[in-house]
Amino acid sequence: MTKGYSLQEDLKLLINNPKYSDIEILCEDEKKLHGCKAILAARSEIFDRELYNGMKESNENQISFPKINSSGMMIILEYTYTGSVKEESLTKDNIVEAFYAADYFQLLNLQELIIKTVKEKNYTENYSPELLSKVAEIMPLTEDNILLNLLVETVANIKINTIEFGRLSISGLRYLLSCTYKKEKPFVTLEYEVFRYSVILAAKQVSNDAYRTFMERVPTLKQIKDSIQVEKKSITDHQKVVKELEPLIKFIDFSQIKGKVLTDIIEPLEIVPTEVILNAYRQKARSNNSDSNGIRGIQKFNELQCIWDESACGSKLIIEDNGKVVYAPDKTGFQNVRAKIAFENDGIFEWDVIIEKACHYIWVGVCAENLDYENFAGHQSTGWVIGSGGHSCNSRNCLSYCSIFGDGAKITVHLDMSQRTCAFTVNGTKYPEVSKWNNLPSKLYPAIALKSPGRLRIQPHQKI
Repeated sequence: MTKGYSLQEDLKLLINNPKYSDIEILCEDEKKLHGCKAILAARSEIFDRELYNGMKESNENQISFPKINSSGMMIILEYTYTGSVKEESLTKDNIVEAFYAADYFQLLNLQELIIKTVKEKNYTENYSPELLSKVAEIMPLTEDNILLNLLVETVANIKINTIEFGRLSISGLRYLLSCTYKKEKPFVTLEYEVFRYSVILAAKQVSNDAYRTFMERVPTLKQIKDSIQVEKKSITDHQKVVKELEPLIKFIDFSQIKGKVLTDIIEPLEIVPTEVILNAYRQKARSNNSDSNGIRGIQKFNELQCIWDESACGSKLIIEDNGKVVYAPDKTGFQNVRAKIAFENDGIFEWDVIIEKACHYIWVGVCAENLDYENFAGHQSTGWVIGSGGHSCNSRNCLSYCSIFGDGAKITVHLDMSQRTCAFTVNGTKYPEVSKWNNLPSKLYPAIALKSPGRLRIQPHQKI
């Protein structure tokens, strides 16, 4: 191409070109790249400070970045010279290094470009365990790291026991568990499976013999359910496995695991500190939840699960928009409808109800299976709802609870199946648990009550 027609194309000729460079850049992997001081300093405050601040680098033809490898630095050079990065330049093999380098050089636009590429190329969908492992090993683990947050969110929504050993490192798993431990974040893996995966992963780091031993000593949930007997053979490299497992133990919520499993399977392994097991028993005793097998965090469900159930609906109500909307035609008195999805596992579940058209009163909440859909839910023992007039209601007991709401209101339901409590957020204001609802059963459904001309939409909770 003839020079002079495209600034961007001309500048590409300078990238890592010794002919037009006056500085060598020594990277972590000991590879040398070439750059132009003036361009680098003009485009990055970090380069400017390190090249022109009177330090020895200012007077030498070499600068060293011992924590940035050459693949990440090449992306930095491409971006600083041309203001963009080719799509094919960013791959699953260098994208973490590129993001780390962009963070180091404070190139925010490049970071945004990398995140966009990660999403568009479905790297999170196909390679998230590997990428999380790499990020956890080379980057500062800070809560404002957008790539880390994206990867944690993605891996948290993969059942950990389906991730092949070798794809997720100990450090990657530790960060995933630390970010989701005792927090209201989406997570899909049962806590026993978290424990099992952690133990076997730790054993695999020690030896093949230890790996095989724990594969036999720690059964799957299906094996437990089928009452398959586990041979209690001696544990190979016991103390080494304990040491590898130690960083993970404090981020496993043993109180979510069934007491019988704790007693019969986990305790005999002698790899979890006694105090940790005792604390789990204490928590079960205090919460009167001695037989849980729950999941940490908020249980996320998708659009296909979050729809109204035509088979559990008042006879005059009409469901449309692929099950997402229900409305009451003219002259329809109070009737109820529940959603198809049922909540039985321990954990926190959230969903939104949007009032597209208000009626005299609209009620939002939960119900049990034996609800009469032809009569107002709040007058029944199996319906727990809050109304647009600001009251909570169950079994005809109505109490003041929240502000009044109407057309366009967004009500978020926060259902904690571990504690059997329910709270609501109305138009961005979160209210406490409804104190009188202390009799919630072990299986519940999203539910609403409405009359004409009410029209309501249900959707998974969407944070603004």
